[in-house]
Amino acid sequence: MLLTLHPVSRWRRLGRALLLAGALALLAGCSTVGYYAQAIGGQLALMQAARPIDDWLRDPATPAPLKARLALAQRLRSYAVTELDLPDNASYRRYADIHRAAAVWNVAAAPVDSLTLKRWCFVVLGCVGYRGYFDEAAAQALGRQLRTQDALDVTVYGVPMYSTLGWLNWLGGDPLLSTVIHYPDAALARIVFHELAHQKFYLAGDTAFNESYATAVAALGAARWLARHGDAAARRADALAQQRQHDFRQLTHATRAELSAIYDKNKAPARTQQARLTMKSEAMQRFRTRYQALKARWAAAGTPFDGYDRWVAQANNAAFALQAAYDGWVPAFEALFAQGGDDWPRFYAAVRELGALPKDERDARLRALAPAAAPPS
Repeated sequence: MLLTLHPVSRWRRLGRALLLAGALALLAGCSTVGYYAQAIGGQLALMQAARPIDDWLRDPATPAPLKARLALAQRLRSYAVTELDLPDNASYRRYADIHRAAAVWNVAAAPVDSLTLKRWCFVVLGCVGYRGYFDEAAAQALGRQLRTQDALDVTVYGVPMYSTLGWLNWLGGDPLLSTVIHYPDAALARIVFHELAHQKFYLAGDTAFNESYATAVAALGAARWLARHGDAAARRADALAQQRQHDFRQLTHATRAELSAIYDKNKAPARTQQARLTMKSEAMQRFRTRYQALKARWAAAGTPFDGYDRWVAQANNAAFALQAAYDGWVPAFEALFAQGGDDWPRFYAAVRELGALPKDERDARLRALAPAAAPPS
């Protein structure tokens, strides 16, 4: 019923709701008025730009290639509900062309001799290892401040789509965005499934648990969708992309382990920070040399690829730690899914049981599920 309100009334109500959320966050001491003002304004603009996908499909002005992608997105959305037991709600049933490269820009930071992410705390989300901005310049400004004033390793990166955890479904839900609509079929499936997984379950204060869980849901769900509905060309293209990603992750996991050993002060208490930083520099040079060898191997196989170049050029502790949050526990969640007989409701119930445990016990259970996993620091 709320969605049938006059548009002006609807957006006034949304504004009041978001302003209330910002006020509550401020009372909790999470951040500044300016930060929440940009968050409220950015979210309002995003939702105002969105229209129901059916409207885009009926509109004769919508280009045919976009209509085809939107129709695919509708099929993926239905598959998420019927086959993956993901939420059947308003999210990702509207589309917005936002005319920029990312929905938001996140800032992540870590000490120069640690893989532990700096955390920012928010109402509802709890404490997370990143801070988001709708304006890239503002994100870059915070990055510079953290580098110069706090002497941290920093990464600033664009986020193509995100979830508000279902809190705004009563106002139309999170929209599908122009930033992802032209992704390859399986990649589009993964991002839709990933964001819906956050609406199925979210554990406040544990970034690594949340992101690895959602990444596992996305990977498992997209593989099943592609096997059943993808054409041969899409399957071949995705198999190649997944193999490259596997190769690259093996390299980054190995480097993360090397850096972690360098930074472990308990194992080498006499090592000075300068010694650790020298060893870090040498490890990073080895990482980049090995990456060039990996690229050469891809090229020799007739599948050259340079899509990781920018990440490698800017790689630092923050980038490695953030990557660990997104994929460190993925093998554990995949093992949990298999343990439950590949049954989605049983899997989500097991995830909720893990989420109810104290963090130390939760991490121990995840480690037991996949001893060879590369968990975050």
